[in-house]
Amino acid sequence: MTQQNTAPHGSNIGIDGQALWADLMETAKFGGTPKGGVRRLTLTAEDKQVRDWFVRTCESLGCTVTFDSMGNQFARRAGLDDSLPPITIGSHLDTQPTGGKYDGILGVLGGLSVLRALQRSGYVTRHPIEVINWTNEEGSRFTPPMMCSGVFTGVFTEQEVLDKRDRAGKRFGDELEAIGYRGSEPCGKHPVTAYFELHIEQGPILEAEHKTIGIVTGVQGARWYEVTVKGKDAHAGSTPMPMRHDALLASARMIEAVSQVACAHAPTAVGTVGLIENRPNSNNVVPGEVFFTIDMRDPDDAVVSQMEDELYSQLPEIARRSNVEMEIVRIWDAPAVHFNPECIGMVEAAAAESGYAARRIVSGPGHDAAYMAHVAPTTMIFVPCEDGLSHNEAESITEQDAAAGAGVLLKAIMKADAAFNAG
Repeated sequence: MTQQNTAPHGSNIGIDGQALWADLMETAKFGGTPKGGVRRLTLTAEDKQVRDWFVRTCESLGCTVTFDSMGNQFARRAGLDDSLPPITIGSHLDTQPTGGKYDGILGVLGGLSVLRALQRSGYVTRHPIEVINWTNEEGSRFTPPMMCSGVFTGVFTEQEVLDKRDRAGKRFGDELEAIGYRGSEPCGKHPVTAYFELHIEQGPILEAEHKTIGIVTGVQGARWYEVTVKGKDAHAGSTPMPMRHDALLASARMIEAVSQVACAHAPTAVGTVGLIENRPNSNNVVPGEVFFTIDMRDPDDAVVSQMEDELYSQLPEIARRSNVEMEIVRIWDAPAVHFNPECIGMVEAAAAESGYAARRIVSGPGHDAAYMAHVAPTTMIFVPCEDGLSHNEAESITEQDAAAGAGVLLKAIMKADAAFNAG
């Protein structure tokens, strides 16, 4: 590209906050729910709709859009030196079954607002700038989460993810083909100079402290487990209480133990049982089998390991006392991640230059950035969400905070463009 820049370091570039907000409202229609949230599960018709919208919108800004073999999308704006690996901005477009309008998608549309600002000003960065939509960050339809950024960074193999099945038995690879987003570029063969991710906090700290920007220094460790408890189906009216093998009652005791283990490592540790399936799920049948999941997290990997040891000790003992059998399988292990100090400094400086109240913060939820930190200098930017609420249809942020986060993102990208590969 031969066009020359007229503004030093992009000083005349600004985010169009109204356009960003309009994009958020427009995309919320893809899978919108009656309660004002979004249900846009990975590789569904709604996912395809929002992906198609993303392609059209980015192409209208002069970008090229490609996708790799796991369906990760890359919207590229060429740089003055297009041989340089791109500086990337990313997040995800999929949601929870009862998700909100902002989780994940704010990062993608914040990146889109950066592209729009560059296009409107005519400023051309040295590096190409790319906005990424990662496939299946949520892990709500196919587990584990952050699946395709995980393939990109070598955490998972492509084949093991393609062979994953949802609870209905549908195969990931088949569903990816069905929506037309399995590309020819092998996942992970895409160079990156640095990675930035904008996200809602999904917690209450920024709002409580009246901070506009969270400068994210890392992500806490997390492990997920699947538990199967097997008892014996029996008639509810004729089976005496002492002779029952009640899988649901045993599971209830185990679920309480999960909470107790997490509480024992307060205030930083958390433990959650968020999915449970009871069989045969009939009014007058003693439950014979239960399946549930466990999510354990803490910023210290040693604490996560200790909680795991306690679970592996207590749950089998509960099963023994309850006259049932149980199996626990760890299905995901995401160690704590520390982000790149230089990228953190860029965000911190961008927030200060913008005049926003800010603080350093560790992310409780996992994000694609946690895996990208394995392969490129990485950090994140948080903005507040009302009452810290997320993974909920009532999730809410302000237009002003969305624009503030995107503005800090833009400034951080400009700093990265000047700093990386400068020699």
